[in-house]
Amino acid sequence: CQETNPGVYYVGCLCVIPEYQRKGIGTAAMAFAKEQYSNWSRFYLVTPVDKSENVKFYTERCGFTIESEHMDGNVKVFNFVLDR
Repeated sequence: CQETNPGVYYVGCLCVIPEYQRKGIGTAAMAFAKEQYSNWSRFYLVTPVDKSENVKFYTERCGFTIESEHMDGNVKVFNFVLDR
């Protein structure tokens, strides 16, 4: 995570190798980030719109909401936010 403003963090990359997915690793990683950066008030991250499993993970398992979408080159991405 990178702190962009006091208490506001950007998750640059959270990736779990496919054969290890659905074992709680990603959820544990986000829980660790929340604990490690205990002053957090907001987390941001971006993921491609077509990665439906990622979208489901971030919204349903981690509590993020989709704030907006934009094109990143040729890829449409969602901007996610998690507020405390």
